[in-house]
Amino acid sequence: MDIKNKLISAAGSLFYRHGFNATGMDRLTQAAGMSSRTLYKHAGSKTALIVRVLEERDQRFFAQLEEQSIKGLFDALDNWLREEGCLGCLFLRAYGETGGDNPEIAAVIRAHKEKTWQTIRRLVAGEIGHEDDRLAEQILILFEGATAAAIYRGVSTVAAARDTAAMLLAGAKA
Repeated sequence: MDIKNKLISAAGSLFYRHGFNATGMDRLTQAAGMSSRTLYKHAGSKTALIVRVLEERDQRFFAQLEEQSIKGLFDALDNWLREEGCLGCLFLRAYGETGGDNPEIAAVIRAHKEKTWQTIRRLVAGEIGHEDDRLAEQILILFEGATAAAIYRGVSTVAAARDTAAMLLAGAKA
């Protein structure tokens, strides 16, 4: 693993586990096993590192979405939470900690959430044969809600959300 990937991996783990504000550069250098000079050389700044961690997380999540169905979307979320843990959406946590005031971080968050929205819209249209933004919004809420509820209810929340989405889709097809 090269230095930049090692740094992103270490930062991603720390940010997810402890939060962005609580994770200082000293903790990052220790976890990545590098000097602060090396860290700054490869990260630039904490903001740049947060942006890169979020971009990498976005790429990894969407890379696993090979299924072309709403069920596949929830299956991917189920797998993701089992592998990554149930500590909530890192993008929403970043927004919560920064208040959306950092333009670089806010742009990455908006891009990820827009990609999620467009994916759900596309999958809904593919399953029912036409666009239905109201139904897509309901499924988005189920998706985001399952992610949030998994923090205190566990990954089983995804199955409940997936089943509810299937009922909504069946009703839209009827």
